Amino acid sequence: MQKAIARPADERVNFATSIPMIACHFVPLLAIFTGVTTKAVILCVALYFGRMFFITAGYHRYFAHRSYKTNRVFQFILAAGGATAAQKGPLWWAGHHRDHHRFSDTERDIHSPQKGFWWSHMGWILCDKYNTVDYEAKIKDFHQYPEIRWVEKHNGWFPIGLAVLCTLIAGWSGLLIGFFLSTVLLWHGTFTVNSLNHVFGRRRYATTDTSRNSAILALWTMGEGWHNNHHYYAASARQGFFWWEYDISYYVLKALSLVGVVSDLKTPPRWARDAARVRDGQLDIGMFRAHWQRATAAFSAATSHASDKLSSAKAALADRLGGESPAASPATATEATPLEGVAGVSLATEALSADTPAEQDARSRREQMEEVVRAHRAALEESIETTLRHAEALSRATKLHQRELRLAAAES
Repeated sequence: MQKAIARPADERVNFATSIPMIACHFVPLLAIFTGVTTKAVILCVALYFGRMFFITAGYHRYFAHRSYKTNRVFQFILAAGGATAAQKGPLWWAGHHRDHHRFSDTERDIHSPQKGFWWSHMGWILCDKYNTVDYEAKIKDFHQYPEIRWVEKHNGWFPIGLAVLCTLIAGWSGLLIGFFLSTVLLWHGTFTVNSLNHVFGRRRYATTDTSRNSAILALWTMGEGWHNNHHYYAASARQGFFWWEYDISYYVLKALSLVGVVSDLKTPPRWARDAARVRDGQLDIGMFRAHWQRATAAFSAATSHASDKLSSAKAALADRLGGESPAASPATATEATPLEGVAGVSLATEALSADTPAEQDARSRREQMEEVVRAHRAALEESIETTLRHAEALSRATKLHQRELRLAAAES
């Protein structure tokens, strides 16, 4: 996929500090020496889906979006359970995710596929730039709890403790398959939401990003695959908006609400589910911006490539002509005086550096065309930005008007 947004210099993968995470991908292969037991396989499946719930329902829907309420005991359990997934602490995870929604698929998005597919999948995690997060600015609401800060501070010990437990339960096979394999699979299951869910699937709602819905991705992410739904109405605890969109994480939360563990599960009202449909002709600002960014990047790359080829061709021609000039008239060179020889070289150099009238005219026309292209491109970009601003303003005004109509209808 064409990179539509260039990454700044400080967004580079640090391969030295990434060695532990990369090495974890190869650790399960050691099972060829220990064997794979049934108990280890069962442990692997249980830990994958169990910890996926803590990531989807805990780190994501609770800490990042506050889509439901719970008590401090279960809040701590969600934080500790998510920490066992080896995806850092809940404050780091949720703080960065809030930024993703705030700046989705723009230059300030931390893991947009517009910066490269593998960057969005896991490259951003291996970059030093996002090792920390400003807790007070990004996630002050949960940073106030001392027990959550404790989990955040000691998050690395939770997967270590789980690894020891897996070894005690199922031996070396339990460690390699039960813990390490499930952890690696869990990483990539989570990462596909950031990468594949922005390039693969269908769009129901017009949003300012490139999020998509995918029933396939919803299978192994326990409902997170309905990503376009989520970006459209992020406050919802249910990401599968309709009965046929299975959302296992929500089903578990719904069951917990029946016994009073969680409450106030937010879901989108009917008017929201039926609005902003792409099929109804709603302006899809997110996809338009993405296509425009890719087209601009491709045009810039093609222009740069053509310019480089032209420069190379000029340099090659100058070298070739320069190499032929001494052998072109050997007799003249031997018969000429030193002064005449110097004058001849000077004249030859001036002749090589000077373009013919036809070449000068062609170059002048090319420069004029390039100037016209730049002017039209700048005007088009300004027009598009203005159109996008007006479209977003119209969308906000329409939503406000619909809200006022509903309030008026309720009062009457």
